[in-house]
Amino acid sequence: MSASPARHLVFAIPGDLDAPSGGYSYDRRMIAELGGLGWQVDVLALPAGFPLPGRADLAATAAAFRALPDGALVLVDGLAFGALPDVARSEGTRLRIVALVHHPLALEDGLAAPVADALRASEREALARARAVVATSSTTARLLSIGFGVGSRIAVAPPGTERPAAPLERPSSRMPTILSVGSLIPRKDHALLVDALTGLVERPWRCRIVGSETADPPTARALKVRIADAGLERRIAVVGAVRDVAAEYRTADIFALPSRFEGYGMAFAEAMAHGLPIVGCDGGAVSEVVPSSAGMLVEPGDAQAFTRALEALIRDAALRQRMADGALEAAARLPTWGASARILSDALEAVR
Repeated sequence: MSASPARHLVFAIPGDLDAPSGGYSYDRRMIAELGGLGWQVDVLALPAGFPLPGRADLAATAAAFRALPDGALVLVDGLAFGALPDVARSEGTRLRIVALVHHPLALEDGLAAPVADALRASEREALARARAVVATSSTTARLLSIGFGVGSRIAVAPPGTERPAAPLERPSSRMPTILSVGSLIPRKDHALLVDALTGLVERPWRCRIVGSETADPPTARALKVRIADAGLERRIAVVGAVRDVAAEYRTADIFALPSRFEGYGMAFAEAMAHGLPIVGCDGGAVSEVVPSSAGMLVEPGDAQAFTRALEALIRDAALRQRMADGALEAAARLPTWGASARILSDALEAVR
């Protein structure tokens, strides 16, 4: 079969592209932005079992790749690609495969050691056969270069950040609203947030936890039990995924998310763009996004330090305002979606 047109891209994505997660949001936005740059992007839907696919998932994926024409340029979301060394081996010469890595699969929390080790080996082998690799942060790029042998075949195309159209006016509040946005999965460590707030019951605050409860239902259920056991059901609302996340940012006063690791941290960037001071953990690429002028980052898993940082922002409105101003200034320096799409486009154009 003949080679694909120069600006035709097949984007292989596992699961539900409409799912409310940072990775899928990135994929959706890049599809739109690449279209604006003159690319024809066809989505190749892969099974939802990744990154731990069953035999049927692997067979269906292999068949889908075999059906692509010789020379096709294929961008594969890393949620699947790290689990596809066999496809990379069998199709890597015939197809022009580029890996898009949000973060290494083995760094997902809650994996048994043998599973993490297997994913690390699998992803290393798959990446060795990619024509190029695109990472969503400099931190992820360094991890891939050091631990996965990617070397110079890597480009960094971080997520863009939307700025609110109108200036934000957030009145001083005697009852600060703490917002946490992120899927309810172990890596986001919402349990630590609840533990921190349990130690601040004498302070005035309310909290809204926004994020999908379906990615890891046992974790979501355990979080609700933890909140109930602490007697905080009236102060901490677990609201699930919402369509208008921007409305949540507009009505909050503090953003708090104790993720143990982030490949970038889109929620942190979005919160800063809405003028929210940040409390988070220095795990993965978060410190790339959040400077000290915009918030406080502590060691992952350090509940006491997280509690102290939250308490400081709850009790000190002037500190909240200074860090809110710092957040807006830092957000103005973050990349736009258009700029990041041009980086991705250039990386794809360079693949031979």
